[in-house]
Amino acid sequence: MSTETTNSQPKQFSLFENIDPTNAQADLAVPPVGKFSNYVVYVDESGDHGMQTLDENYPVFVLAFCIFHKRYYCETVVPALEKFKFNHFGHDLIVLHENEIRKEKGNFNFFQSRAHKHAFLNELTSIIDASNFILISCVIDKTELKNKVGQETNPYHLALGFCLETLYEFLHEKNQDDATTHVVVECRGKKEDNELELEFRRTCDGENRLNIPLPFNIIFADKKVNSTGLQLADLVARPIGMRFLRPEQENRAFDVLKKKFYCDGGREKVGEGFENWGLKIYPQP
Repeated sequence: MSTETTNSQPKQFSLFENIDPTNAQADLAVPPVGKFSNYVVYVDESGDHGMQTLDENYPVFVLAFCIFHKRYYCETVVPALEKFKFNHFGHDLIVLHENEIRKEKGNFNFFQSRAHKHAFLNELTSIIDASNFILISCVIDKTELKNKVGQETNPYHLALGFCLETLYEFLHEKNQDDATTHVVVECRGKKEDNELELEFRRTCDGENRLNIPLPFNIIFADKKVNSTGLQLADLVARPIGMRFLRPEQENRAFDVLKKKFYCDGGREKVGEGFENWGLKIYPQP
């Protein structure tokens, strides 16, 4: 298969031709060329969205949106995680799950010592730290929510509304609001997926705080799909919940994520002003 070149450089796919390759990681508000935006969003959650019973050790629901520039994602983020998998497992078919890693289940029962596991987690955290993405998240305090509105409210739907509204504000800043942005979520079951899609489309049809249509399309992915973006979203959700539950406890993962949150002030203010901006707590303490 031949590859066209210009000045000894391989020709980029049309999706990326309007982007300066030397600035693939820059915070550029470059309008998309076609009908799809320059960004893609991967979503995962931490905690149970049910309200009938509460887990005393983790009575929260966390939804996390990881927003990637498509070119940077496929040229930098994906290769970094693939190399990590080859180094530790010898192949790249492993799907990283925070719960399985933490509990050393399935493919993650190979740690020879605490030091081995610590080194593994440090390397994984370093990849997240080095990866450029924007984080939008919502933590639902299920105990407070149940006390205020009862157990009929769906925490997932509440968190989804906040995250979609904030996602639109970010994409508007990047001149992407006239193009379609895909939001990728994991399948959770036929009933749950149908309810989620209905809520997603209701919100995007204008039933939101902004009272405008939102240019998003939802994509459901099987839990076994080997998606780099979904795996990163899975890894970031629980540290956010733990920071809410135990703010005084050391949480290196959250310290890294602080620099990823969408915040008031742009790139010059990363790590500041993200609370009630890129990170929402509901109900408010």
